[in-house]
Amino acid sequence: MQDYDAVIVGSGTNGIAAAIYLQQKGLKTLIIEAKPEPGGATKTGELTLPDFQHDIGSAVLPMAYSSPFFEKLPLEKYGLKWIFPEIPFVQTLENGDAVACYQDVAKTASDLGEDEKAYNKLMKPLVKDWSKIVNDILGPLGIPEHPIKFMNFGRHALLPAKTLANLTFKTSKAKSLFYGAAAHSTLPLTNLASASFGLVLTIMAHQNGWPFPEKGVSSLINVLLAYYKDLGGTVLLNKTITKTSQIPSKIQLFDLTPKQLLEIEGLDFSTTYRKRLSNFNYGSGVFKIDWALDEPIPFLNEKCRKAGTIHVGFSPEEIEVSEKVISEGKISEKPYVLLVQPSIFDSTRTPENKHTAWAYCHVPHGSKEDCTDLIEQQIEKAAPGFKKTILKRSVMNTAQLEIFNPNIVGGDINGGRQDITQLFTRPVAKISPYKTSIDTVYICSSSTPPGGGVHGMGGVNAAKQAMKDHF
Repeated sequence: MQDYDAVIVGSGTNGIAAAIYLQQKGLKTLIIEAKPEPGGATKTGELTLPDFQHDIGSAVLPMAYSSPFFEKLPLEKYGLKWIFPEIPFVQTLENGDAVACYQDVAKTASDLGEDEKAYNKLMKPLVKDWSKIVNDILGPLGIPEHPIKFMNFGRHALLPAKTLANLTFKTSKAKSLFYGAAAHSTLPLTNLASASFGLVLTIMAHQNGWPFPEKGVSSLINVLLAYYKDLGGTVLLNKTITKTSQIPSKIQLFDLTPKQLLEIEGLDFSTTYRKRLSNFNYGSGVFKIDWALDEPIPFLNEKCRKAGTIHVGFSPEEIEVSEKVISEGKISEKPYVLLVQPSIFDSTRTPENKHTAWAYCHVPHGSKEDCTDLIEQQIEKAAPGFKKTILKRSVMNTAQLEIFNPNIVGGDINGGRQDITQLFTRPVAKISPYKTSIDTVYICSSSTPPGGGVHGMGGVNAAKQAMKDHF
């Protein structure tokens, strides 16, 4: 292997983003990936039946579409096409009712009854200010460019989701809509900063919708790598790095979580830094199901049929309990379920008149419990007859997800617990969390700010730090 200015280990979107940034700056870079296909958890493939394409890990990519880095790349010129569901996301309610988050803030608020004014008051300023604060939110702690606007976001975001919902809304409908987005955090909704997930994801729905790539999320990886290779970058697949002598370069960036990083021989971290990395906390896991379907999911509510993402839970209390018991090592009999139905809007994924869908519920870290019945019962309540549409299913528990992508430690899809103690100081509390105790080694995975999600910003932030330090 020839020498490189920088070697990036791991080809998730953070690793690819780091490589693109460094290659743009004139460095000679190499991406090394252990798997036969690039992309980390962002992959599409056949899991159930021939010609049924499923997004195996990440699926809906509002953060990728809105990424301050990706939006500057000419990805559409390389063939990337985004699909925009009519409704970004919907929250199911009791008795076949549902409430929708539309791209238009006012339209969303108009369906919230007596909470219409409160929703507009909360969301309109945040959506308006997003472009001015997004870089600060998707980076490490620092002095914000627009401190007043940033503080306005922060005073809401650092609250528990339950507290913000109760302070802002009166109705179960509005609280449920916000809870459905906030529960992406995999945290109890009473935890500090759990509101941040609900706010960011809702802002992105109002900014640009919750789109996904045509033909599956692998399309995003393919065009990113095509652009990277045109810049002169190199990708090496099927190469597992077990020791640093395998990667001759001036600097190394690892798109890995602390667990994998600590297993690589030759990384002579200081005793203190190694201990701090070993104390990194991983969060709750997920249990995921992919379905091949004979027909669209027969939702009772028309809004659900028009949404790409459906949050299944029938009251704020039910969602709250579901997320609370996970932190206690249990699983609710009525779990909060996150459901995606891409083929309603993208016919390239299935044979004619057939469909795919996937869903997951949160489970305790490392849980091996089969939640198939629990998930399907929840969906059946919102869509009677759903089970009859199933042609075949594929399930993945936390252990199987970790085999699919070792960064999903114990089923944690966020690269580590994203509570108040690790939101900005992941994987350890440092002025630059991307730097390790070795001057030439950097971490650029979802275990660094801003955490989980397909946005590439962890990679870009780490690459910028490396450029500042060495070039």
